[in-house]
Amino acid sequence: MANEQTSVPLYAASEVLTAANMNISAGTGVPVFATTVTRDAAFGGANEKVLAEGQLCYLSASNIVQYYDGAAWATVGPAAPAASGLTLVSTTTIGSAVSSVTVSNAFSATYDNYLVLIGGGVASVAGFVGLKLGAVAADYLGGQVQTNTGGTLTSAGDSFAVAFLKAFLFGTLGSSGTLTINSPFIAAQTFISTTSFGGSDAASSYIGKLAANTSVTAFTLTPASGTLTGGTIKVYGYANS
Repeated sequence: MANEQTSVPLYAASEVLTAANMNISAGTGVPVFATTVTRDAAFGGANEKVLAEGQLCYLSASNIVQYYDGAAWATVGPAAPAASGLTLVSTTTIGSAVSSVTVSNAFSATYDNYLVLIGGGVASVAGFVGLKLGAVAADYLGGQVQTNTGGTLTSAGDSFAVAFLKAFLFGTLGSSGTLTINSPFIAAQTFISTTSFGGSDAASSYIGKLAANTSVTAFTLTPASGTLTGGTIKVYGYANS
């Protein structure tokens, strides 16, 4: 970078200064360094200024302005942006009249836990959509299903060791849902919880797990009957720290 320098010179009395000497910091008025390493090396050496309170600098690697408070460097701004707690991993568009949709490369070692958002899709036949993790078709333990239809709340438990989990409720007038998946890539039991909206007056919540200590990278959604059309499936990874 044109403005970066590696020292903040200190000139001696009667020293003849060249144009190159004067141009070291004249272009910015504030010394510009690539990193904190070159910043720290620029002060206190032979023919260099002694670092003192009030000194300013700009770091090009992180795009921040700093000042020295007499004991340490502090940031003026702009501060480096904080890492987001959620990162978009993939977006899958549901096709037209599909009997199932698979999201590949959804899970990896980068994240332990995931958030899946589904919106905009419709079903040819209203009902639950089954969730299968990877190619595993057994050892799912169903949890409690609570469905509110037309103001009537009903509850029912799934049988054990089923081939999939009832993940979402899809309707013929529009659907949306939220799914949390804990530890799908880790070789341990995978837990899920969902809430979904399947039409003008139907909503559902569900919990379940894959009991097998299995690592998976993908999942598949399959309606109990009929087909799915449109909408998107977005997968987000929760930051591990």
